[in-house]
Amino acid sequence: MVLLRSLFPQTSSTPRWVVLFIDIFICAFSFAFATILRYNFHIDENKILAVVYSMPIILATRIVFMFYFRIYAGIIRHTSLQDAIRVFYTITFSSIIIALINYGYSIINSDKIFVVPTIPIGIIVIDYFTCIFLMSAFRFSTKMLYMQINKPDATNLVSFAIFGAGESGLITKRKLEQQRGTEIKIVAFFDDDLKKSKNYVDGVTIYNANKDFEYIIKKFDIKELILSAQHISINRKQDIIEQCLALNVKVRNVPPIERWINGELSYNQIKTVKIEDLIERDTIELDKVGIANQVKNKTVMVTGAAGSIGSEIAKQLVRYSPHKLILIDKSEEGLYLLDSFLNENHKLAYSTFVEIVVGDICDVNRMNRIFKLHKPDIVYHAAAYKHVPLMEDNPSEAIKVNVGGTKVLANIAMLYNTDKFVMVSTDKAVNPTNVMGASKRIAEIYVQSLNNKLNTETESGTKFITTRFGNVLGSSGSVIPKFRKQIEDGGPITVTHPDITRYFMTIREACQLVLEAGHMGKGGEIFIFDMGKSTKIIDLAKKMVQLSGLNLGQDIQIVFTGLRPGEKIEEELLADQENTIATHHPKIMIGKIRMYDFSIVAHKIDKVLSSASDQNSFEVVRIMKEIVPEYVSKNSVYESLDKVQNLKPLEIIKQPQMN
Repeated sequence: MVLLRSLFPQTSSTPRWVVLFIDIFICAFSFAFATILRYNFHIDENKILAVVYSMPIILATRIVFMFYFRIYAGIIRHTSLQDAIRVFYTITFSSIIIALINYGYSIINSDKIFVVPTIPIGIIVIDYFTCIFLMSAFRFSTKMLYMQINKPDATNLVSFAIFGAGESGLITKRKLEQQRGTEIKIVAFFDDDLKKSKNYVDGVTIYNANKDFEYIIKKFDIKELILSAQHISINRKQDIIEQCLALNVKVRNVPPIERWINGELSYNQIKTVKIEDLIERDTIELDKVGIANQVKNKTVMVTGAAGSIGSEIAKQLVRYSPHKLILIDKSEEGLYLLDSFLNENHKLAYSTFVEIVVGDICDVNRMNRIFKLHKPDIVYHAAAYKHVPLMEDNPSEAIKVNVGGTKVLANIAMLYNTDKFVMVSTDKAVNPTNVMGASKRIAEIYVQSLNNKLNTETESGTKFITTRFGNVLGSSGSVIPKFRKQIEDGGPITVTHPDITRYFMTIREACQLVLEAGHMGKGGEIFIFDMGKSTKIIDLAKKMVQLSGLNLGQDIQIVFTGLRPGEKIEEELLADQENTIATHHPKIMIGKIRMYDFSIVAHKIDKVLSSASDQNSFEVVRIMKEIVPEYVSKNSVYESLDKVQNLKPLEIIKQPQMN
């Protein structure tokens, strides 16, 4: 066995010239064998002469097609069905040419001009089938011998299972077993199809995933499960991952078939599932036709385009091909990355209707110039400061950008008759406990009251729409990238409080809903997105540790650091039925929000912006609390302002109806 292992090393493959030489030898042997078989082992001198003279033509023809179909280039130990198909094509086409040459020779030699007789058609047919069989058998037998010789020691094999007993599951099994350097034994298939239960795939038993899952996992001491099922719902996938985490089984995922490389699965594509897979929800049904019609022949502007939300909105809008797409941000690095992405992935759009613009939304002259030049029909306003602790320490900057920047854009949009202005807000604007959330609520109040003023004065004009949602996975400042980096560094993972919870959705889902809300908005609404169930951050951290294959408490620790300034334990969305109105979209609701007089709002906002210019943090926050009376600071130096009795809340002109 040691000698055989040295002949079939794992780290090298058989040289191409050796494979070509063996194929040529097989072709020569096959033709000679076919001749002997055709003449029932009675060979005279003339028949031997026919073989000798015909052999060069036979081999030359075969070699031409060997090079054309490159059958010598395949790695023998990885022989697949595709290799067998190439062998079939090579022998079939070369045999056809040989038969045509033979037929032409028979016509020329009809008067026995040449001594060498033609080849009987029976020999060509026998040679055809013999050659295909021997060349295919050489490849597959060599592969099987290689696998047997390099088969890992059974005592060191790790038990794996595959979920999905279809074609994808079979391909996954063979790919795992072929991968060198792995000591894997597939001991079970799981499937939800009852008809497949107790059947076999490639010698491995299929078990019912609903009834037998936990029992089989424990029985075979399965260490890892591969999710290969191609048509599985997100909820079912998440159930399986949760079961595996409870049983301390690592989970990996096979990508959709359309993402396989040249139609073949690569071992490196079988990736460990991520925490995003546990939070992901079913695909959102969008009114794509409505969104496309809305942006068709329109100039669309996205502010904050270098950020996580703005860049995703831009990437989705590109697919709808607006007349012009203006992408604005003051971050040079972020815009460069977006520019590179669009140039590489949407080259035609990039060169025809996309324009990258560097600019600060607080710069009135710059924004006025951009609006005057491009006259956008739709604005998606995603530019904002969003980091809670940083804004708690810098309230003047929060007001300057989140309120002042929004005011600049809204006023200029109205001036240039922009049709729709869609503002991206946050769940932290609901009963805010921090400067960031309160600043976003003030921005909401401004665009709402401005919309109310326009509706009162004229039936036409800019429609101001607000969208509000919670945390998005992978955004800048998101807890998940932070945890992932801490796990990579060996810990500890830092969590502020054991009871803290947050709502999460993917960036893609959030931006899809922003586009949908922008399409359905008539002006003045605050659209609230269905964020699903809130998630405990401590549970999120634990699952991320498990998914990384580490043991909590042994390999990595979780440390509680205490709530940060302005941080809530639980976020709110006003998503219950008493405070929202349903829309035709199941994941989008309209919040019942108080309305304010624009002149009073504008006066208060000018006042708070003036204080922000003076960098008077306490005065800034004091005025913010007047504008947003439900703003009560937590774990913050500004808690003392909540005890002041002379605050003058904004006058409400319309209470939300609670029908």
